[in-house]
Amino acid sequence: MTGTRATFGFKDVEPDEKPRLVRGVFDRVASRYDLMNDLMSAGVHRVWKDMTAARLNPQPGERIVDCAGGTGDIARRLAKLARQAQARRGGEDAEILVVDYNAEMIGVGRERVTEPEIAWTVGDAQRLPLPDASADAYVIAFGIRNVTDIPTALREARRVLKPGGRFLCLEFSRPPAKALRNAYDAYSFSVIPAVGQWVAKDRDSYQYLVESIRRFPDQQTFAAMMETAGFSRVTFTNFTGGVAALHHGWAI
Repeated sequence: MTGTRATFGFKDVEPDEKPRLVRGVFDRVASRYDLMNDLMSAGVHRVWKDMTAARLNPQPGERIVDCAGGTGDIARRLAKLARQAQARRGGEDAEILVVDYNAEMIGVGRERVTEPEIAWTVGDAQRLPLPDASADAYVIAFGIRNVTDIPTALREARRVLKPGGRFLCLEFSRPPAKALRNAYDAYSFSVIPAVGQWVAKDRDSYQYLVESIRRFPDQQTFAAMMETAGFSRVTFTNFTGGVAALHHGWAI
């Protein structure tokens, strides 16, 4: 948010208006969301998500919140790793709860992902339908920049984590190298909306997504926001030269 305003791409809007606008974007792109991710990143997003799931390192019996996880891309990876850990160590099944604000995205996820460890619910990252200290881990991938009030969402993630719980956020970020940053900007603004128009017949939604990346805090700023929300031992790892970054913190 900017003062009492919220960001929607390069525009500032009333906070109560942003959820409706974001919902509209994902209503329109839900059916082509995963295909567009492959096209926009040449499949590299799959590697980033694999590394995120491996860093979270799900274990048997854990309860994991996959926030803004509508199509199940991260949840599916977590379920596979949890089963592998269970085969080695024994123990109870892990539980992975996908929470997403958009019912269309949840619907796509339910159709594509059938792992028994995964449950689905429509919910708000700023008001999670979970009690305090009830989750062992929380992950949000390419979702937090769409939240109206990011500090509130971070505090809510901290609230639902048990002591010792881990928080991971995978998000597009800012390449430190100027040459890469300029090339990435040129690609993002010239190619991604055009591909969105070609594949999803929706240029405006992908123009918003590109703009929302530019409005998102850089790596150091977001790390400081996590610390303010109560996370400890905050670190981040740049992927692909900082095009994306994985932030990691602990609820201690």
